[in-house]
Amino acid sequence: MNIHEYQAKQLLAKYGVAVLQGGVAYSAGEAEAVAKSLPGPVYVVKSQIHAGGRGKGKFKGKESSGGGVRLAKSVDEVKSHANEMLGGVLVTKQTGPSGKEVKRLYIEAGCDIKRELYLGMLIDRATSRVTVMASTEGGMEIEEVAHHSPEKILKQAIDPVSGIQGYHCRKLAFGLGLEGKQVGSFTKFLSGMYDAFLALDASIVEINPLVVTGAGEVVALDAKMNFDDNALYRQKSIEEMRDESEEDPAELEAARHSLNYIKLDGSIGCMVNGAGLAMATMDIIKLYGGEPANFLDVGGGATKERVTTAFKIILSDANVEGILVNIFGGIMRCDVIAEGVVAAAREVSLNVPLVVRLEGTNVELGKKILAQSGLPIVSADNLADAAEKVVKAVKEAK
Repeated sequence: MNIHEYQAKQLLAKYGVAVLQGGVAYSAGEAEAVAKSLPGPVYVVKSQIHAGGRGKGKFKGKESSGGGVRLAKSVDEVKSHANEMLGGVLVTKQTGPSGKEVKRLYIEAGCDIKRELYLGMLIDRATSRVTVMASTEGGMEIEEVAHHSPEKILKQAIDPVSGIQGYHCRKLAFGLGLEGKQVGSFTKFLSGMYDAFLALDASIVEINPLVVTGAGEVVALDAKMNFDDNALYRQKSIEEMRDESEEDPAELEAARHSLNYIKLDGSIGCMVNGAGLAMATMDIIKLYGGEPANFLDVGGGATKERVTTAFKIILSDANVEGILVNIFGGIMRCDVIAEGVVAAAREVSLNVPLVVRLEGTNVELGKKILAQSGLPIVSADNLADAAEKVVKAVKEAK
C-alpha cells in the first residue's frame, strides 16, 4: 500500500525524523491559507499523486507551463500555481501517458539547500534484514545511479537483534561526506527512520532528496513510504490513509475478492493459480509472440464465485483480445475452475478467444464441463500448446 508524500512526512515526524513545515490543500484558497501560516518568503507547491518524477512531469494540455513541483516566492504565486495545478492531469515517467489527476497539493516551506543526498530503507530478501541504502547522488532515480554509478551506493544491513546502532549511522554519514553537527543530525534522522520502519510495518521508506541545509541540519525534502499489505490488519491508522482514487479500479476490485491482479499493457488476459505459474504463463505467452494483459493469481483455494469475478476483471480491460486460463489443480479442483469459467463466459457474453489448459485434481471432470458448455472454448494439452493456441487465435481474430 502506498501513501502520499504529506502523509509520509506526518508519520515520520512522529518518530523524530526532520521534515519541513507544510500543509495539505484541496483548493487554491486552502493553499493560500497554508502558505500564510508558513514563515516564507519562499514556498514549494507539490502535486500529491502516487508517482515519482513529479518535478519533471508535465500537465496535459499545459506542456509549456511548470511541472508537478513548483517554487513560489509569494503567497499570491502559491495561489496562482494551485489554480493551475489542481484538477490538471500530470504525466510523469511513472504514470504512463494517461497521467494522474491532481486532487490535492502539499504546500511546504522553502529550504536553504546546500547538498542533496539519497537515503532509502527496505527489506533485503537475500539477507532477511532491514537494509539502509545511501548515496551522494540525491535527486536522481536510484535505479539510474545503480546502473551508471553503482559504486556511489552505500549499503548497511541492520541486525534485527541489536537494531540500528550509532556506528551504523556514523559509517553511512562519513561515507556521504557529512561532518561536524551534520553527523549528529543524520544519526537522529536515520534512527527515527528505522524506528518508524519497524513500528509501522513499512516495506520501503525513501527520502529523495535528503538535504543538508546551510545550518548543517539534515532534512527530508521528499518522502515515500510503502507498507506491507499483510500487516494492515494491525495498522488501522495507516490503512485509513489509503487513497483509492490513486489505484487502478480493477486492482481494487480484485483485492476485495482476495485476488492478486496487476494490469499490464498486452492483449492476452491470464487467469492462473499460483504466482510462479502465473509468471511462467506470462513468459511463455511472450515466447510465442504475444503480450500478457495482466498478472492474475486466483490462489490455491479459489471458489466458483471468485473465479467468475476474476474472469470479469480480465474482461473489464478493453485491451484484452484473448484469454488464457492455466490451472494446475492441487488444492484447487479443475471442475470448480471449469464451472467458474463457464458461468463467467455466459454472464459477460464472451466475445474474445478463450483457451483453457487444466491439469491435476478432477481434470477430466473439468474438461467435460467445458466441452459440454456449448461455448467456443479451446482446450489445450499443455502450457506450450495453450500459449501457441491463444496467440494464434488472437492474431486470426484481428
